[in-house]
Amino acid sequence: MSQNEAQARIKINHLLEEAGWRFFENAKGPANIQLELHTKIKKEDIDALGDNFESTQGGFLDFLLLDEKGFPLIVLEAKSEEKNPLSAKEQARGYAKSVKCRFVILSNGNSHYFWDTEKGNPEVITRFPEPDSIKGYQKYQPHPEQLIHEKIEKDYIALTQKPDYASDAGWKNESQQKDYIKKNNLKFLRKYQMEAIEKLQTAVKEGKQRFLFEMATGTGKTLTSAAVMKLFLRSGNARRILFLVDRLELEDQASKAFKFLLKNDYETVIYKENRSDWRKAEIVVTTVQSLLFNNKYRDLFSPTDFDLVISDEAHRSIGGNARAVFEYFIGYKLGLTATPKDYLKKVKDGKISEDPRDTERRQLLDTYRTFGCETAEPTFRYSLLDGVRDEFLINPVVVDARTDVTTQLLSDKGFIVEAVDEDGENEKSIYRQRDFEKKFYSDITNQIFCKTFLENGLRDPISNEFGKGIVFAVSQHHASKITQILNVMADKMYPGKYKSDFAIQVTSWVNEAQQYTINFANNNLMGSANFLETYKTSKARICVTVGMMTTGYDCEDILNLALMRPVFSPTDFIQIKGRGTRKHDFLSELHDENLKKEIKESEKSKFKLFDFFANCEYFEEKFDYDEILELPLQGLKPEKPGDPQPINIEYENLEDQVLMVKEEQIGLYGMKIDRMFFKDFENKVKSDEFIKEHVEAGNWQKVFEYLNSEILNKPEEYYTLEKLRKAADVDRKISLREIIEKALGLIPAFKKKDELLEEEFQKFLSDLKPAEADAIRPMKYFFKAYITDARLREIIDDKDFTALTTNPSFTMNEFKQVPSKWRSLIPEYVKDYIPVNQFVV
Repeated sequence: MSQNEAQARIKINHLLEEAGWRFFENAKGPANIQLELHTKIKKEDIDALGDNFESTQGGFLDFLLLDEKGFPLIVLEAKSEEKNPLSAKEQARGYAKSVKCRFVILSNGNSHYFWDTEKGNPEVITRFPEPDSIKGYQKYQPHPEQLIHEKIEKDYIALTQKPDYASDAGWKNESQQKDYIKKNNLKFLRKYQMEAIEKLQTAVKEGKQRFLFEMATGTGKTLTSAAVMKLFLRSGNARRILFLVDRLELEDQASKAFKFLLKNDYETVIYKENRSDWRKAEIVVTTVQSLLFNNKYRDLFSPTDFDLVISDEAHRSIGGNARAVFEYFIGYKLGLTATPKDYLKKVKDGKISEDPRDTERRQLLDTYRTFGCETAEPTFRYSLLDGVRDEFLINPVVVDARTDVTTQLLSDKGFIVEAVDEDGENEKSIYRQRDFEKKFYSDITNQIFCKTFLENGLRDPISNEFGKGIVFAVSQHHASKITQILNVMADKMYPGKYKSDFAIQVTSWVNEAQQYTINFANNNLMGSANFLETYKTSKARICVTVGMMTTGYDCEDILNLALMRPVFSPTDFIQIKGRGTRKHDFLSELHDENLKKEIKESEKSKFKLFDFFANCEYFEEKFDYDEILELPLQGLKPEKPGDPQPINIEYENLEDQVLMVKEEQIGLYGMKIDRMFFKDFENKVKSDEFIKEHVEAGNWQKVFEYLNSEILNKPEEYYTLEKLRKAADVDRKISLREIIEKALGLIPAFKKKDELLEEEFQKFLSDLKPAEADAIRPMKYFFKAYITDARLREIIDDKDFTALTTNPSFTMNEFKQVPSKWRSLIPEYVKDYIPVNQFVV
């Protein structure tokens, strides 16, 4: 027997025992692993066989896994490491039929497939299913036909909320229906939501198991998800559903929504609150990060525990390491996203670009691929424009407002500041868009922002006070400044009305910030009815945040949004804009019947998006702005003597002398100070409760802000990202996120460059399935070289193939060994799906 075969068997043995299967009787029960042909050997016999344990008297030792009564449950067919486990598929099918067994595992020790022969095709697994889990899965008898033919009417959810609603007098009287719906809080599906579910049913009919809904913010992804859940559970095509979110606040929000919509038929739990009895629920909600933390998902769940996995904000919750959680489970997969590809069209073609939109384009394409939409067309799409056309959503009035400073920051040359140092020398500093509020501050610029916002914002149609709004700042420090300026100005605009509660900072540094967001939506932040006693609207009119109120925050009566920061992520831009797109009738909060009669226009017909950094232009390039404001040309010069100078360049007099010169050759393991430097940083991260809390919650933006403001670039230890990368001694460019994940034990070690390259190539093979088996090796060489060699990318992209004759990393002869169609397909794939920066040393 070959060494590859022996190694495969050893790994399979370990995986079986890890999942709770038993070769020998112990305290947990009798042996439930039987060798092929019912060969029986003792433990000492297996130990004695060593590398030759595959062969023994009685035949070839593949595995038969038994249920608690000793009947065949799973056939496990093993192949040697160099062979694809799928090559044993038909052999395993025949054996499974002979022993009347429904389930098959195919494995070569490194890659594994689980196959329900009554359901569909083998599915990739990273861990073997546990005995108890597969026992429950065995009772699961999917009925795709019932799912396909289930009739979805607009009252599909309302019938779960109140099954007898149609027989109530309040409903039968058409003039009272509107009040009846509001009183009972019934939810009816809109036409496009029913269409989304019908598209899913069609996809199931075509044999698909993965689906993607691309629906604009405010179009009811949660309600649509609830209907999908009911469809799968009611038709018997799911016993249990996992709903994955990427932020802690969305976990609670989703759980409450599903309980409200489906509680009469199905139970919903948050996993962390029901660790001991989550199996009793049909719907389990959790954050991806809580499962990813220390790879807990592998210990907590078996791959067969959920029959449908739904990923909210799929482009984020399956990104990076989080994809491992999503792919861990077998069965149906549904992704939800609000990122329309239209925003990502205008990116550089051909050459690999560092444009942030290009990075997100790759991420979105990866999302399409993950959900079986290789053509970049989702299962169902409903855009913001669709919602506006159907009068469910509102487009913004974009207010393009730029100061002299921000205009120069946006230019190619940047904003240039000249100062004179102590020696009388001119010192020139250049700042660009990304530097705003990070390398300098301008109190005057911030005041102009706030003054423009307050003077031009929409007013509440009932009380005529400033319409509720959200301001998005650069950082928490910036948010503090903006909040203070707004409150000072509000005192002048509305004397005596506000006591520093006109604007409230809502960031992670503020205690109970999450509750503030809830109170703001419920119209009781810092009190209510500040102008009219009979009108319930939040006393606090503006929340100043950084990123807390972007995703999944529902507050229908928002009238004003302000981007007082540059935005480089299409996803963030779309989510921020989506905070204002929902419709709202302001009369719903007015409890004065006489006054109601006097209000002529109470429905929200527009909202304003104040854009101080040309973000709309950045994403849409040619935007027909509805309103353009000319702002005063104020720069960084103080208005009067004594004002703080925004730029402070200081020099120190260096007086020192060389006392000794000593040379030392650094060994293979580097300097001890480098190794200890990284260890000290890891210990600092491990002991920081703020970092641990927000990493587990998935709030990476808060983690990065905290690190940049509190830990990195400080004089005490002077941790910098570059020094940490150097100390880590990895042959590629590791990210700050990876460094934190390593420090917290979320990943055991940094993957070397070739490990990542191999993973990407295997993903490439899985996605595109090349038929040229004999050309896989040269294709792999080309794939890896194209990613890691900038010169080769230039040669291939420019079609300057003669340059390959002198190219040292990849030659003309090697290029000719790559099948002709893959010479273009591989570069296209890399550009679409693989960020090459991570492979830079």
